[in-house]
Amino acid sequence: MITEQINEHQQVVKALLDQCIPCIEEIAMVCKEAISSGHKIMLCGNGGSAADSQHIAAEFVGRFLKERKSLPAIALTTDTSILTAVGNDYGFDKVFSRQVEALGNPGDVLIGISTSGNSKNVIAAFEEAKAKDMKTIAFTGNKSSQSERMADVTLKIPSTVTARIQECHILVGHIICNAVDEMY
Repeated sequence: MITEQINEHQQVVKALLDQCIPCIEEIAMVCKEAISSGHKIMLCGNGGSAADSQHIAAEFVGRFLKERKSLPAIALTTDTSILTAVGNDYGFDKVFSRQVEALGNPGDVLIGISTSGNSKNVIAAFEEAKAKDMKTIAFTGNKSSQSERMADVTLKIPSTVTARIQECHILVGHIICNAVDEMY
C-alpha cells in the first residue's frame, strides 16, 4: 500500500510536469504582478484546502526561502469570529464572499482552493471577487467544475484522488511563493 501510494503520487507529479507548466507560469505571473503593484493575495478553501490557504499565506507574510520584506496575503479561513458570525447570520456559503467584499480591492488576487472545484463558499467568493475587479485563480482537481468556469486561471491537477490533488496544490503553492521570492 505504501509503495502504491508513493507511485501514484509520482505519476500525478509527472502529469503535472507534463501538462501544467504553462498554467503554473501564468499563476506565478498574476501573483507577481499583483504583489509588485501593491495589491494583496487572498486565499480560501475548506478542510485541507483551508490549511493550504493558511500555509501559503504564511509563506508570503513570513518568508519562504530567503529573507525579504513581508508580503500582503490573507487566508480567509482563519478568523473564527468572522467565520462563525457570517455562518450564523448569512450561512456557510457566504463565509468567504463577505470577507472578499470587506477586504478585497480591484487588482487583488483571490486563490480559491477546492479539490472538487464546486465548493459553494469558494464559488461565492469568486463571484464577489469578479464584482470587485479582482483576479481569480482556482486550484482544483481534474474534473470539470464551476470554479474552472468562473476563474481567470484554473490549475487542474491531473488526478481525481483528493490526497494526490492536495499534495500537488501545496507543491504548486510553494512554486508560486518561490517565483514571488525571486522579485526580492
